[in-house]
Amino acid sequence: MTIIGWAQIALVLGCALLLAVPAGAWLAAIAQGRLGPLTRPDAALLRAAGINPGQGQSWQTYLLAMLAFNAAGFLLLYGMLRLQGALPLNPQGFDGIPPWLAFNTALSFVTNTNWQAYSGESAMSHLSQMAGLAVQNFLSAATGIALAFAVIRAFAAGGLTQLGNFWADLTRVTLWLLLPGAVLATFAFIAMGVPQTLEASVTAATLAGGEQVISLGPVASQLAIKHLGTNGGGFFGVNSLHPFEGPSAMATSLQIILQVVIPFGLCLAFGRMVGDARQGRALLAVMTGFVLLATLAIYAAEAAGNPLHLAAGVSPAQGNMEGKDLRFGLALAALFTATTTGASCGAVNAMLDSFTPLGGLVPLFLIQLGEVLPGGVGSGLYGMLVFALLAVFVAGLMVGRTPEYLGKKVQAREVKLAMLAVLVLPAAILGLAGLSLVLEVGTASLQDAGPHGLSEMLYAFTSAAGNNGSAFGGLTADTPWLNTMLGFAMLAGRFGFVIPVLAIAGSLAAKPRAPEGAGTLPTHGPLFAGLLAGVILILGGLQYLPALALGPIAEHFAMLAGQTF
Repeated sequence: MTIIGWAQIALVLGCALLLAVPAGAWLAAIAQGRLGPLTRPDAALLRAAGINPGQGQSWQTYLLAMLAFNAAGFLLLYGMLRLQGALPLNPQGFDGIPPWLAFNTALSFVTNTNWQAYSGESAMSHLSQMAGLAVQNFLSAATGIALAFAVIRAFAAGGLTQLGNFWADLTRVTLWLLLPGAVLATFAFIAMGVPQTLEASVTAATLAGGEQVISLGPVASQLAIKHLGTNGGGFFGVNSLHPFEGPSAMATSLQIILQVVIPFGLCLAFGRMVGDARQGRALLAVMTGFVLLATLAIYAAEAAGNPLHLAAGVSPAQGNMEGKDLRFGLALAALFTATTTGASCGAVNAMLDSFTPLGGLVPLFLIQLGEVLPGGVGSGLYGMLVFALLAVFVAGLMVGRTPEYLGKKVQAREVKLAMLAVLVLPAAILGLAGLSLVLEVGTASLQDAGPHGLSEMLYAFTSAAGNNGSAFGGLTADTPWLNTMLGFAMLAGRFGFVIPVLAIAGSLAAKPRAPEGAGTLPTHGPLFAGLLAGVILILGGLQYLPALALGPIAEHFAMLAGQTF
């Protein structure tokens, strides 16, 4: 680790936090409909579709609208992928995507997971990339933010029977946040050298006198929304490690900023909407603290070098640079990895399979903690609020009082639903990964034996259920079994989690918001922030520690002993 490396980390993260302030104000304005004349265009669109944007929806109606919209998106994307060979804008002449892979890919992009069991440049036409995958990048991100708005409204007022209108929230987020943000980011990436063209490829002359065909396409536009919407689905198979997606350190830094600015901004929007900015800052402090600690852990592990290399006499000066871009070094690789796995983005600028065991443990654990640090756009905030309810419940048990959060009594119904939500991920991750590790149809996809092979499978299901989409590597994922099981994990992680969350929101919205009393636990200071961080860590540690001990932790000690598998 170097001072220059930490200066890079501080500069990039500082820029993200500064941009989160205006982003939070704008997000609150969108959620509250304070857009002035901008509300007229989206209201006209909604009325043309037969929707009254001023008509609120109960949590059940809001949920059904969201599920119906996403089901339609899945069917449309699946059909487009299957019929790709007969559709236009296919200069490469690619055939349709096979059924199981199309099923997995459509679910992946609709759930904001963006797991890719294919290489985009060798499988997807321009139409599939632009009108299929990139469109779902916008819509899945807008869905997550809309759900966050609904949950915030439950805390902001009392006696509510409705949480807003899903169609209005979806439309406004898309029109006034994601579209303009993605357009600006696209032009910035183009200026930095990212291609944006409808050409299929270009032929270059090599130094050896031969020819090389280099894939091209509308890369910049997909790169922008994949980070802004914490999607992560890259145009190329190696994602942001490809020189066309990561042409410079500046472009990489912009990608890091984009993938955390909305999750950070939503914390501040939460504080504005509940009428106490300190509440939002407390959540943001916990998120930022975890990002810094994760970055430190990855940076330290990779800078220490590979134990097997050190035992063989390799100089430790450069650290473990395997699978990383020499132009960016370890600092940006560590920060990118911590933010992309903590933010449910899933884009990568380094190959996680080549990390040291402890370096690879950190991103795996970040996803397992619930993708709330800072989490995906929208999903990170409402996931963090579930943990906040559990934290005040624990505090209430300590002092013998009915727990409260922002003036709302947290009772048995809310606690049961919160526990149901947090148990969805371990059930999907550990259950499906365990099943795949005892069946030959699953183990046949493993590249490595021993602890590393376990980590490959565990990471795949962690990434899918956590709606992250990054890959550990070394796993042959394009098989009927894994395409299906990972698809089910994505469904559980997205919709199995959000159903109890919206039920919590509906229950809390109906309750009156009482003023704080002398015995109310302050939820805006360092005491509560520490309690919240402890609840997140303890829940994650208790559920996943045995699996982690058999995977990356066992691999680390084996490497120290000079063993390989």
